[in-house]
Amino acid sequence: MSDVKPIPDGYPVVSPALAVDGAANAIDFYKRVFGAAERYRMPGPDGKIAHCELQFGTSLVMLGDSAPSMGFLDPKTIGGTPVNLYTYVDDVDAVHAAALGAGSVETQPPATQFYGDRTSAFEDPFGHRWTLATHVEDVTPEEMEKRMAEMQG
Repeated sequence: MSDVKPIPDGYPVVSPALAVDGAANAIDFYKRVFGAAERYRMPGPDGKIAHCELQFGTSLVMLGDSAPSMGFLDPKTIGGTPVNLYTYVDDVDAVHAAALGAGSVETQPPATQFYGDRTSAFEDPFGHRWTLATHVEDVTPEEMEKRMAEMQG
């Protein structure tokens, strides 16, 4: 039996991998807006990024330039994305403002939700969609159901 761990140390079980047209610019964007830390970068041909690992707190996001020959396509190439990255941050308003200032398009302004998170949403300059959240209130499941029912009339 092998001594190699099936899930390596420092890697969560699920890690999103983003295809980006302009991965180097995206890496800079995610560092600036989210404070992500670059763990590893593997250069690819023609100055592109084959693979990069960014640490977002306890989460890992992998990304690289699009690779159509491998079916690794970015949102702009395929006309958008159905994926949304729900991301907890310390200050949703500040991170949202930073994202907009760095070229993102707002899809939802910051607002406090019935389930206890203050959220906002944007599409980044590379076509990826993010929902930011700051937990502002602990809400019991019963209270959450009551608030949702009130909201729905």
